[in-house]
Amino acid sequence: MGIPDLSASVFAMKYAILVDVGYLYAAAGEVLFGARERREYRVAADELIQVLQKQAAERLPGELLRVYWYDAAHDRVPTVDQRVIAALPMVKVRLGNLNKQGQQKGVDAQIRSDLDALARHGAVTDAVLLAGDEDLVSAVEAAQAYGVRIHLWGVEPSYGSNQAERLVWEADTVEVLSADLLRPYVRESHPLSTQAAQPAPTPAQVFAGKTPAPRPVRSTPGGTVPKLGPNRNTVEEVGEHVAQKWILTRGRDNVRDLLPGPILPTVIDTELLIEAEKELGHSLRPYPEARVWLRDGFWARVYREFDITVRRSSK
Repeated sequence: MGIPDLSASVFAMKYAILVDVGYLYAAAGEVLFGARERREYRVAADELIQVLQKQAAERLPGELLRVYWYDAAHDRVPTVDQRVIAALPMVKVRLGNLNKQGQQKGVDAQIRSDLDALARHGAVTDAVLLAGDEDLVSAVEAAQAYGVRIHLWGVEPSYGSNQAERLVWEADTVEVLSADLLRPYVRESHPLSTQAAQPAPTPAQVFAGKTPAPRPVRSTPGGTVPKLGPNRNTVEEVGEHVAQKWILTRGRDNVRDLLPGPILPTVIDTELLIEAEKELGHSLRPYPEARVWLRDGFWARVYREFDITVRRSSK
């Protein structure tokens, strides 16, 4: 009995890349420029698609079936840019409707339909899904039931998270595209204003139903606007608030499992950071000391809950 040719099975493996353009553009525009609307920036989509193809080729076995590019247009009439993208090799443009309020309609349904068809007919063994909407969870689960591996890609958030938590849970692998990777292909459409603009809502805030609080700014003699560090008391108060919320929503027994502290499991520590950034309306990631203050506040509330006396770090 001969040895089976395993190379043939490798070459039979195929993958598809499914891109929710609304999510990709909004998240990239926000993290790079704090942009609110698509007209505030331009995307070199043809070059960006090549980068996504290269990323996938370096990470997945087999060959690319095609890229599915899910966008929207008024009355589903493609724009000039969308026509150019549709002419690219190995790219299939799918258009939902763009209503008068600028909202996409029908895009998620197209993603679900294509992912289901690809999996059901065995057209791919792997699928890269660049999206963030929780509505896609059922499609991911269905594709996995047919044996397809789902690789969820997201855009680096400015803070918090810009993808639904359940979608992240269900994916087989998760990868974040960095702002530096996207920066060469996303350009502002107009010069920056000399006056500091208020931040636009991020995809994470849309999920949370919140809008960001105004951020204080101050100019320097050189004309730049430096980042202002967070206030310790405020960060500690937020840490206490998150602890209180977890005690109420997750239960005292689950929170008790974190004792004796003060070290938090990495996953829980990340959840604490994301919750705090949502409350504050800005990122704590550039400030390592703020992470310490956040944990101090969190543990202060937990220790009070369980009547544990510890010595706090000095102010």
